Amino acid sequence: MTQHLKHFIEGAQAESSDGARMDLISPVSEQVYATAARGTADDVHRAVAAARAQLDGGAWSQLNGSQRGLLLSKLADLVLRDTDRLADMDATAIGRSPMEPRMMDVPNAVANLRAAAGWANQLEGRTIPTAGYMGTKTLSYTVREPIGVVGAIVPWNSPLMITTWKVAALLAAGCTVVIKPSEETPQSALHLALLCQEAGFPDGVVNVVTGDGEVVGRALCEHPGVDKISFTGSPEAGRAIQRIVGPMFKRVALELGGKSPQIVFDDAVFEDAVRGCAMGLFVNQGQVCAAGSRILVHRSIADRFAAALAQAAEAITVGDPSLPGVQMGPVAKKAQYDRVNKYIQLGLSEGARLLAGGVSESRKGWFVKPTIFANANNQMTIAREEIFGPVGTIIAFDTDEEAIALANDSDYGLAATVWTRDLSRAHKVAGAVKVGAVGVNCWSPLDANLPWGGLKTSGIGREGGLSGAVAYTEEKVITVLLP
Repeated sequence: MTQHLKHFIEGAQAESSDGARMDLISPVSEQVYATAARGTADDVHRAVAAARAQLDGGAWSQLNGSQRGLLLSKLADLVLRDTDRLADMDATAIGRSPMEPRMMDVPNAVANLRAAAGWANQLEGRTIPTAGYMGTKTLSYTVREPIGVVGAIVPWNSPLMITTWKVAALLAAGCTVVIKPSEETPQSALHLALLCQEAGFPDGVVNVVTGDGEVVGRALCEHPGVDKISFTGSPEAGRAIQRIVGPMFKRVALELGGKSPQIVFDDAVFEDAVRGCAMGLFVNQGQVCAAGSRILVHRSIADRFAAALAQAAEAITVGDPSLPGVQMGPVAKKAQYDRVNKYIQLGLSEGARLLAGGVSESRKGWFVKPTIFANANNQMTIAREEIFGPVGTIIAFDTDEEAIALANDSDYGLAATVWTRDLSRAHKVAGAVKVGAVGVNCWSPLDANLPWGGLKTSGIGREGGLSGAVAYTEEKVITVLLP
């Protein structure tokens, strides 16, 4: 039966103020499988008011870090308990193999919550020696206070994991939140809110308003009761958010994607590099902000490597991910299907050599072939713009310096991978590549204890680790005169 999803505001499910709803469409069948409330500015106002009430004197504001940590630990246990349900929600919404969120997204979500539970009572201040005040000694110290109400705007590619990335850290810091999930994938955020209630979080601490970005997302950005916007998505949307919140001096964190290089040197373990590059390209249908879609390969092995990577692409079985043996499902939505095919056509027209995949034929479901281009250069559109689909571009280089220059010749700076057995080279290249995270002989791992974020067009700020929790606090200085 078709699901009928509602907002979650102040501990209760609620319809939109005008009763409007939106359809959720399966990427596999192109059929409506659920409807969700289409939020309004009034709905956002109700949710922000609930979050503000808990922050300004509510039960939540009275809890200390240890108490917040206990609630986060309980929430982690409940997410683990509901692994299958949450994994199936996200898999259905974006057409993933049900195995992937069970192996990656839900375990990462649990780890995010458990790590944040530990950070909750570690957000401590410090004492700072000073010269005193007009000849009199002083005691100066700092405290960290919650930044306030957060608007968390979440994308569709890894809904649960990215939601917990934000929510776990801000709850550890003592903030409250209004979550705006993607229009395509609201289910897991709504279920997470119900689990927060079950864990014992006071009503109003965690709220979810579903709907269109132009309405709900904009209302969150414009609302004077929202102190910070944490957004993961496209650079275009990130720029729009900055234009709105800039005049209000509202705090902002933006994670905006990438065009991550995978640098394969001639001394790399060949088979490991092929497998690793394929994973970095094709996991989640390539719909990953850190997808290693620019593969920079030493010229001496470039042809052999391209052939092996193309073979790996051709070996992937594409289809309904619920069926046995299927390794890759469709991309998440029709607009993404059209976008990826447009870029594949651009690659052909720009002169890159197609080794695997190609433009997909129209049929039921938004299925895209795993695609590999070779004989490319770094000025081609497919090498410069984020495709967000299973498309890789192989570019040859001759020297370490050229590889570094190619890697850095990008508007993005999120992640990179270096494949080499030379320890000295690994450290030098990792230090020279201008990105937020580098993996050596592995795809740059996501870990709840590590900060994550990028440079340049890849965004502003960090999520994850202690840095992610600190980012939801403001540091206050207190000075006491000691006569």
